[in-house]
Amino acid sequence: TPVKRTMAQTGEKKKKETILDFTKFIDKVVRVKFHGGREASGILKGFDPLLNLVLDDATEYLRDPEDLSRLSDEKRSLGLIVCRGPAVIALCPADSMEPIANPFLQQDT
Repeated sequence: TPVKRTMAQTGEKKKKETILDFTKFIDKVVRVKFHGGREASGILKGFDPLLNLVLDDATEYLRDPEDLSRLSDEKRSLGLIVCRGPAVIALCPADSMEPIANPFLQQDT
């Protein structure tokens, strides 16, 4: 009878697969939000199964020094960058993103 072996015993590694497909965003301007509050935009040039991203002509949107939860009007040009997948929280096309009011803030009456 054949002996069943686990992947660890045979030395095989399970190939990492992602359920997200960013190919429709390749060569388009995207905006990326990162863990910790940073935001950047640029032309998506590539990605891998761990969601590491390559952005060209990237721009970082700087935060307001007086209120770190808000973005200021200042920007910083970064050029070609690699974004670590575990730090990425959101990715969206730059032309279809618009801010909305926070529905959880209590209104002053």
